Amino acid sequence: MREVIAESTSLQSPYRAAAEQFLADLRRLETAPSYWLQPDCLDLPTLWVESAGLLPILITLKQEITLPFRMLYDLSAVDERLRVHRGENQDRQPESDFTLVYHLLSLERDLFIRIKVPLAESDLRIPSITGIWPSANWYEREVWDLFGIIFSGHPNLRRIMMPETWQGHPLRKDHHARATEKAPFSLDQEKEQREQQALLFKPEEWGMARTGESSDYMFLNLGPNHPSVHGVFRVALQLDGERLVDAVPDIGYHHRGAEKMAERQSWHSYIPYTDRVDYLGGVMNNLPYVLALEQLAGIAVPPRAQVIRVMLCEFFRLSSHLVFYGTFAQDVGQMSPVFYMFEDRERLFGIVEAITGARMHPSWFRIGGVAMDLPRGWEEKVREFIDYLPKRLREYEGMVLKNGTVKRRTRGIGVYNTEEAIEWGVTGPGLRATGLEWDLRKRRPYSGYDQFDFDIPTAACGDSFDRCWVRVEEMHQSLRIIRQCLDNMPGGPVKAEHPLTTPPDRPRTMHDIETLIQHFLNASWGPVMPAGEVCVPVEATKGINSYQLISDGDTRAYRARIRTPSFPHLQMIPLISRGLMVADLIAIIASIDFVMADVDR
Repeated sequence: MREVIAESTSLQSPYRAAAEQFLADLRRLETAPSYWLQPDCLDLPTLWVESAGLLPILITLKQEITLPFRMLYDLSAVDERLRVHRGENQDRQPESDFTLVYHLLSLERDLFIRIKVPLAESDLRIPSITGIWPSANWYEREVWDLFGIIFSGHPNLRRIMMPETWQGHPLRKDHHARATEKAPFSLDQEKEQREQQALLFKPEEWGMARTGESSDYMFLNLGPNHPSVHGVFRVALQLDGERLVDAVPDIGYHHRGAEKMAERQSWHSYIPYTDRVDYLGGVMNNLPYVLALEQLAGIAVPPRAQVIRVMLCEFFRLSSHLVFYGTFAQDVGQMSPVFYMFEDRERLFGIVEAITGARMHPSWFRIGGVAMDLPRGWEEKVREFIDYLPKRLREYEGMVLKNGTVKRRTRGIGVYNTEEAIEWGVTGPGLRATGLEWDLRKRRPYSGYDQFDFDIPTAACGDSFDRCWVRVEEMHQSLRIIRQCLDNMPGGPVKAEHPLTTPPDRPRTMHDIETLIQHFLNASWGPVMPAGEVCVPVEATKGINSYQLISDGDTRAYRARIRTPSFPHLQMIPLISRGLMVADLIAIIASIDFVMADVDR
């Protein structure tokens, strides 16, 4: 493949300098494999490589280049067979029926990059990278499950989202998107037997031995329906007495095809679906989606809308952390805190409802801004809450963090260090609990976060206690940010004056028939976004969340990839729980702070 010079990239500031420095460093390497630099990416450097060059370039980027890309941030695929707009002339992307997409992150450079590999439908096979990043295990299983791409050398390439008996690969373009597109469901005796057989637990398929040196192992299912696993989540336990020999997570019970749904919904009507991913995060889910579309369409969001977005996001960070705090305490043996914390969450929801009209899932952000301006009296409600909560948090600190039983149950339990966290793709509070002060709001500011004064809490031990402590401190910082929003709320519009914002402006619709028609089309079919692709990450409640959106110049996404923090976090459970007791596993699960819809999508 040919190389295109760095100056041909369309990267936008403030990351152009970091991207150009990376490309210069890559060129200086004598062992750097050949690549083609995609010139039309608005968000991050994108390098195309052939299948044979994948492992060499990934090893180079992780181990040999200065300020390396030590984190596999995401791994996904695109079915290109129906895509029309893939660049023009010399800028056209390489021929590809399917494209593998690897996202890497350099924490030292504060830079994301994208590696793409073109694949022909006749040869959907690629080397596994689990030997480079252990976190690739689940990502590769997901791509095989949903696209049918085979990863040679993968230790256990089997379905992860869909049932073992599922036919086909759902994210292919030729797979149905609705139940009405296939024959009615039926369950004859033969099919029922196949389904029952698939449910049988066989330890060997999970990488577990039935016997040890001195005794037979016991196998126990924790979940998929159990209060201590925080949703429909299953952990298969291999036990020697009460000690964990292994604990293997099993996900997919909450999979609803959120990425497939994006291919059938208009850009605007998909916003409510994002709320249901991390269903404790509310509008925090809307933010990376609308930011990506705004970058794709070149929409500048007014300052007032940006500050309103920040304030609502931090309210939902508080809401999510309150749920975590209470359930964490409950899982390690305390009953009272969760009731007090849910009472405070109800107070918070009262403010959210007054502003947005809804509570948990307001779907309130819009392409270009927010749904409406702040209501009269919002200042009093917000000020009353942020004056009230700090005292309550101090009381909870005495009840939970200073409680001797909680400390004994969580100190030194589920420990991992910074290197292990990066290796497994851990972001957010789980990464900062190891001592690394890295927060996307500070390192790659978005939505005006660089205008706010707040600190990044970090701990040192990376255990279950520290993961709780960091989130508690983050709540104090969220209150600081909300207070600054309250005291410095700018005036002006709450949505951009742009033809691709949604819903479009209504007051001008009666001036002429063309404006009325445009309003009708944008409201019913949705805006037509320019062809291209973009990925915008945000520091969500549980770690870094992003939407990688590909537009083919249509009213809906050609491909929407949702990268969630909970998915890689759960992969670490075997690593940090082996050799501990079953009760310790409950504390570990509580400290990770995940939502199964965030994992399974």
